Amino acid sequence: MKKVFFGMAAAFALLLPGVAAQAETTIRVTLQLPETHPLGVNLSAWKTCVEAETEDLKIQIFPSAQLYKDNQVPEAVGSGAIEMGTASLTRFAGSVPAVDAVYVPFLLDSAEKVGKFTAPGSTARAAIDEAVLRETGARILWWQAFGRTIYLSKDPIRVPADIKGKKVRTFGKLLGWTAEALGAAPTLMSGSKQFLAYQQGAVDVGITGVTAVKSRKLHEVMDHLTLSYDSTIEFVAVMNNDFYEGLSEANRRIIDDCGVKVEKELRDSIFQLEEDALAYVKDKINIIELTDAERAEWRAATVSVVDRFVSEGGETAAKVVEEARKY
Repeated sequence: MKKVFFGMAAAFALLLPGVAAQAETTIRVTLQLPETHPLGVNLSAWKTCVEAETEDLKIQIFPSAQLYKDNQVPEAVGSGAIEMGTASLTRFAGSVPAVDAVYVPFLLDSAEKVGKFTAPGSTARAAIDEAVLRETGARILWWQAFGRTIYLSKDPIRVPADIKGKKVRTFGKLLGWTAEALGAAPTLMSGSKQFLAYQQGAVDVGITGVTAVKSRKLHEVMDHLTLSYDSTIEFVAVMNNDFYEGLSEANRRIIDDCGVKVEKELRDSIFQLEEDALAYVKDKINIIELTDAERAEWRAATVSVVDRFVSEGGETAAKVVEEARKY
């Protein structure tokens, strides 16, 4: 009887590793922002959606760049050092210059243009998604709308002349070109380093989004917020492609479907989230709204950036700009 019992126990034990592996596949996700930021909320919504649909996958989120800075995410995810992460699209520009199309000043200067460019299945987006996967090994699961670019500063900025000669925090190569076109000196800096940089005066001006001003409390260390709205900031949620392909077809479908769902939720709400963030900081920082004439000065001052982007960005960059100009 004992032999039968131990034989059954041994057989059961052999099954356990497979069962456990299937039930406890963990997807670690590195997030650059606090979980309270709209992108953190968006990622948490995806986690909830996935875990509600399958018991096989568990999502573990590491917020506020605990594991990797945003410039490290493409390599960390592409190499498989971590299964998944979110980062500004521009962080993939080293391998795929075309991703910076979203940061070309005034190329996507309306909600309608942004919507058409970023829509799942659009020609421009498909070209970028495919190039990122091919060149980095990271699969874009969904795009995360961050909002439009604004400028933070110690001194008020209304026209390009106000920024000339200043040190400007940027978070991508093309934004550096924009700063140069404005006569400023760009300083590439991760989002998580902004607060101290502004507080200590390491830079004079910062390019970011309105929602980050609230979530990172940047209004505590800067005095003015200029609503330039000259480009759109896009983050992407990416997963190591080998890890993705190793999942069951059912789990891949759940991951993809939940990504589609949360992407739409964030895209549909981003402009309201910007308005909510502005309402929150309006009595904490001076908000500068540009006139049409002032905005025309910004447009004229940065017109050379798109030509430089097409010239240096290669065939895919030219293709996505051509598509964007049709909108």
